[in-house]
Amino acid sequence: MEVFMDRLTTTEAAIAAGVSVLQIHRMIDEKILPEDLYSTAQMRTFRTDACVLIAFYFETAELLTAQARNRAIRNALAHCSGWDAWKNCIFEENSVTVHFSEIWKGVDERLHKLARAREAVIEDPEILSGTPVFKGTRVPAYDVAAMVEAGVSTKEILETYPSLKNWQVDLAPVYARAVPPKGRPRRNPSTVPAGKSYIKKRLRPSSIGG
Repeated sequence: MEVFMDRLTTTEAAIAAGVSVLQIHRMIDEKILPEDLYSTAQMRTFRTDACVLIAFYFETAELLTAQARNRAIRNALAHCSGWDAWKNCIFEENSVTVHFSEIWKGVDERLHKLARAREAVIEDPEILSGTPVFKGTRVPAYDVAAMVEAGVSTKEILETYPSLKNWQVDLAPVYARAVPPKGRPRRNPSTVPAGKSYIKKRLRPSSIGG
């Protein structure tokens, strides 16, 4: 994909990586991410490809030790550079082969969804005093997101707001998480996807898989 943002905020990076905001901050506070993948000037921002490594770190927590994951991140950066390179990035270290393709795919899908969510919502001072609403409507995005979080069905939401479409209901929580409403506390649920196993342990020389 053509990377649509050079830098992501902490909330955007959390969505892209499929983790919580607290886990995103941990990547910096514990110096897990190499410094060239993020910036702390004025506010914390992340390179888009950093999300692939963040997702890798948490998705493989039950398969590798923290030390092994830290080493894998730095070794991977020596083999893969740039967004497109991560799509097919594979490297081997000792008895472990690491595949990034599925992790990259997950991050890529979440980035596309984030882009659609941001595109779907506008802030116009002429509409509800600038409250974020879905384009072509006067429906507040945060209200719809709150309904989704409360367990209200899509059918009920569409009955309440007939001007909305299913896809807008689906994107509401994504927008609300990416752009937290000011003055309200945010929850930080861990959303690390279960995913597939991206690591193959070598049992014998002939068993190395691609």
